[in-house]
Amino acid sequence: MALIDNGVYVHGRRVETPQNLDETYRILDSVGGIAWIGLYRPSSEEVASVAREFDLHPLAVEDALSGHQRSKVERYGDTLFAVLRPARYRDEQESVEFGELHLFVGPDFVVTIRHAESPDLAAVRRRMEAHPELLAMGPEAVLYAILDEVVDEYEPIVAGLENDIDEIEDQLFGDSDDDALSRRIYELSREVINFQRAVHPLTGMLEWLRRGSDKYRIDEELQRSLRDVLDHTIRVNERVDSFRAILENALRVHSALVARRQTDTSIAQNDEIKKISSWAAIIFAPTLVGTVYGMNFEVMPELHWAFGYPLALGAMAAFAIGLFGIFKYKRWL
Repeated sequence: MALIDNGVYVHGRRVETPQNLDETYRILDSVGGIAWIGLYRPSSEEVASVAREFDLHPLAVEDALSGHQRSKVERYGDTLFAVLRPARYRDEQESVEFGELHLFVGPDFVVTIRHAESPDLAAVRRRMEAHPELLAMGPEAVLYAILDEVVDEYEPIVAGLENDIDEIEDQLFGDSDDDALSRRIYELSREVINFQRAVHPLTGMLEWLRRGSDKYRIDEELQRSLRDVLDHTIRVNERVDSFRAILENALRVHSALVARRQTDTSIAQNDEIKKISSWAAIIFAPTLVGTVYGMNFEVMPELHWAFGYPLALGAMAAFAIGLFGIFKYKRWL
């Protein structure tokens, strides 16, 4: 069912729980107060019904129906339209799962349209009903409570991201697989960037709401509560910004370490090649002399010369010792 919860409140207390939208409109007209309508993935007909009753702006209705909107807040006459991006962290996949929440806040109504399980608006409603003095402040109080819940639900995400970043820092100088670690850093950076896109606009939205508080005669206590949510949002933004900087640095450090390991491996391989080549050259010189005098041609004066044999051995030794000295000087051996 699209209609998840539906209540009419007078002086902060629920007086009716209508079973459908038409009944809500009728009760609101007769008793006054405010209507709080909670919809979950409603049909276009249901959204159109709410739009007709509360005279919602067509552009805002179009955004609510199409979805996939960025976080924002806009005012159309006496009605506020807000889009929030609630989220939760999937620790196993190291990913942030985003939802989408649309709110219409008018003089005597609040309409919430959810496209995901998060946030838990039932918990928000229970909290507000437990404090009727807060709910009696009007629809703006409901908007505050929902904003507060969305920002509170960001805290576990921040904690999850922080834990994963700590693990990456431990792996960075360990013996972990280079390709796997690079991929993990890149994918976590992408999640942090997506989270930034959801959180960053909230600061401007809350500042905008705070600046309009006096103009629209928002209760002073409610203004203090909004400032508290703003402070919390700023802290979340600062931590997420630091996560992105840490991951960028981690990726650079990891790239440098990988390059250094490859360089060290290349140098080690070059040293081995130099040693092998040096010994091959040293062995080749005596082999060349021995091969020449092993051909046993008849016309080779040195074969019948008394000093031929010691001279050949001397030449072999001289070549070998000479080459050994040269390679040792060049530090190839």
